[in-house]
Amino acid sequence: MRLKRTDKDDPDFITLVHELNTYLEIADGADHEFYHQFNGIDNLEAVIVGYDQTIAVACGAFRIKKMGQVEIKRMYTFPSHRQQGWAGKILYALEDWARELKNHKSVLETGVNQSEAIRLYPKLGYKRIPNFEPYVGVITSYCFGKKL
Repeated sequence: MRLKRTDKDDPDFITLVHELNTYLEIADGADHEFYHQFNGIDNLEAVIVGYDQTIAVACGAFRIKKMGQVEIKRMYTFPSHRQQGWAGKILYALEDWARELKNHKSVLETGVNQSEAIRLYPKLGYKRIPNFEPYVGVITSYCFGKKL
């Protein structure tokens, strides 16, 4: 398990995001277009890619949401590598990076159809919070937060 700090232009990250978008198109169903508009990669400041040997199998990123706070984005693990700790390793590495940049809070959003994510984030120290913009009032969104 090797993690690499990189940026939004990393070819392995772009490939993983493509896989994530394909997965979400099915999982989100009719809600996909709504969520997809908030999932571009252009504004991501930090990206982590996880490698099994030389194969990129997991990723995550963050963007600065506001002073002292990051928003975790684009978390994904290939189905063949789930339940092996990849998501936790990626998320903890992103949190470490965010702390290095003087951030003190991490927030994220996931959809109601992402049951694996909804179960995972509380195990990693995240608590359900009121939906933040642009998800305020969106009943199919679950928002989480954590002090870093």
